[in-house]
Amino acid sequence: MTNTVEISFLAGELIFTAIWLTVRIIVWINHKKIDIKREAMLLLMYVNLAVIIRFVFYPMALVNGRVQPLVFDTNAIFPLKVNFIPYIRLSDYAYKKDLLVNLIGNIAMFIPTGIILPVLYRRLNNFFKAVAVGALISLCIEILQLPFSARFSDIDDLILNTVGVAIGYGVYALVKFLRKAVKKRSE
Repeated sequence: MTNTVEISFLAGELIFTAIWLTVRIIVWINHKKIDIKREAMLLLMYVNLAVIIRFVFYPMALVNGRVQPLVFDTNAIFPLKVNFIPYIRLSDYAYKKDLLVNLIGNIAMFIPTGIILPVLYRRLNNFFKAVAVGALISLCIEILQLPFSARFSDIDDLILNTVGVAIGYGVYALVKFLRKAVKKRSE
């Protein structure tokens, strides 16, 4: 007997949105106020995470112009599809183009995370802290992929995503440095 559940892209994004809004409403109730500037930055993080969800959970290829559903099949969970050996699967790509899409995509997808995290959370205004949190976000995604038979949890993704966060933090730090330099010159 097959126990299969398909989660459409729209349903997945609606679930994510419902969870996001629930958390934001709880925060607003607890703080008894809404900081519009902070909410705008949080909206950027929401969009960033929504894009990440699209590309890490749903198949890249479109069929008839549609994103294919995420399939949860209880009979296909085990054995778990996990790679703990860095860079070993990079040779599995038949075409260099597909390899480059994987490498660049995994890095680029997390660059905004490295920029947004230190802006949103002052405690993450440090390279190592921001990169560690970004790596934890990536690790959570890899763990969440485990029960989906069409997805593959890979140490390479974790490494590349973390590199993306590091690059994003570098962009954040550079902009911050340049802003300080311009401010000093104008004084």
